Amino acid sequence: MKRPYFIPFLCFVALSFSCKKLIEQQAEKKVMNIITNGYWYVAQYLQNDSNVTASFSGYLFKFDANGTVTGTKDTIARKGTWVPNVDARTINANFPSAPPPVSLLNGLWKIKDSGTDFVLATYTDTVLNTSNTLRLQK
Repeated sequence: MKRPYFIPFLCFVALSFSCKKLIEQQAEKKVMNIITNGYWYVAQYLQNDSNVTASFSGYLFKFDANGTVTGTKDTIARKGTWVPNVDARTINANFPSAPPPVSLLNGLWKIKDSGTDFVLATYTDTVLNTSNTLRLQK
């Protein structure tokens, strides 16, 4: 007699996980759309106690859904990759052949705050012993 109740319970559990996964996928899709739609610039970059924002003047960054990111200033383009983790609220950026200032964006950034037109993130470089704060703006 207990068996007939078991099948509806399994269906309920399966649907619950399915709905949760769908909601997560929609949230991730929305975040990806915000990131990949438009161009970003460095509104602020603090390295320890130094403000190095001016060194990013003129750069525009375009994040693509395929995991590439391009930083362009005048006619010079610096190619890199980015890997978002919506659940962990991180973005891992890597511009392997870019010189400073673009190379300062390399690392695993922890997103502290964000909106549809800005991202505030931090990164601690244990090799260089620097604490970095980045604000990207559309």
